[in-house]
Amino acid sequence: MDSLVIFLVIVLATQVLLNSLARKHAFLDKKLLNYLFFYHLLFFLVYYTYTLFNPSDSRQYYFVASQIGNDWPELFETGTNFINFLASPFVQAGLSYESLMLIFAWFGYIGFVYAYLFMRENIPIDVKVFGRFDLLTLILFFPNMHFWTVSLGKGSVIFMGLMIFTYAVKNPTGRWFLLLLGGFFVYMVRPHVMLFMLVAVTIGLWFGRDKISTALKVVIVIASVGFLAAASNSILAVAKLENSENVITDFEAFADARSQGLSEKAGSGVTMSNYPLPLKLFTFWFRPLFVDSPGVLGLFSSAENFLYLLLFFKILNKRFLRFFRKSVYMVKMSAIAFLLTSFAMTFVMSNLGIIMRQKSMVMYFAFFVIYYFLAQEEYNRQQLVQSTLEETSS
Repeated sequence: MDSLVIFLVIVLATQVLLNSLARKHAFLDKKLLNYLFFYHLLFFLVYYTYTLFNPSDSRQYYFVASQIGNDWPELFETGTNFINFLASPFVQAGLSYESLMLIFAWFGYIGFVYAYLFMRENIPIDVKVFGRFDLLTLILFFPNMHFWTVSLGKGSVIFMGLMIFTYAVKNPTGRWFLLLLGGFFVYMVRPHVMLFMLVAVTIGLWFGRDKISTALKVVIVIASVGFLAAASNSILAVAKLENSENVITDFEAFADARSQGLSEKAGSGVTMSNYPLPLKLFTFWFRPLFVDSPGVLGLFSSAENFLYLLLFFKILNKRFLRFFRKSVYMVKMSAIAFLLTSFAMTFVMSNLGIIMRQKSMVMYFAFFVIYYFLAQEEYNRQQLVQSTLEETSS
């Protein structure tokens, strides 16, 4: 019964959220985002069914949250315990596992709403790919992105935080609350990813072609450096390096141990430690493919990865290099965030199942870069056609 109540509450909350955002953004397509809401919940049902027959971290989170009692404040720390911290009040209030899964699935949906805003606000041009498919719609409805953001766990929370933060960074002074809120969730779940985002924002601001005041750039750099100084121990603690005397050597040892551990965790390990960097990145971005799919879920993921690969082929040309050199800071920020996170992940990922889950938090940055490039190409084409028509008519 509580699951039905939670369902009705999140349906109502979704409409309140969409109505509020529609008042701020005339371009917002409520119909599309409502379809996306029920599509996302469909994957909640798929994932919930999956947990009935397969091990899932979500059940462990629920169990731990149910055992906390008066020790709840002690869970307020970065990493896994932060998810227990978020879950515990709901569990202590008597909500069932299914209800808590619904709440976290809604967190994931909020991430998709802000991903839509992030892309549509910066790219007002429609782009068709593969003959007739709208690229933005295709990106929003990729199945793998939904499957890993509908459960009680880190995936839904960090995706929500990343997309809120990225939407807010377009206008940091006007959206400072969302900037802090999104950054808070990213940092609490994965402090090192917050590091990558701040580096990406800083570099993007300084090297983008936008007309941004130097004063604002300096303020953001100072704020980023201050945050990194204050949070350095938490970031290093992710790899147990807070007391290290040789960070590089100790990180290499950590990466090797972590990679070996993840490889042994399930039967879908890949020996990435011996791969050259380009092959590591290819594995992280595009595997599993059909030849190495781990089970039925892997087949669906392989089909989606094949589409990722086709989209990446669209930027493998000299025009993209010229475009990127002159691009705005949101494009440069997204590319740097994507590459930095991917680079770090390749050193510790060696299990295809975990790779499918982890990359869902960064792929939208790559999609944004591709989408922006193709939109620029379409705009240039339209301008050329318009110019030709005007010359013909005159």
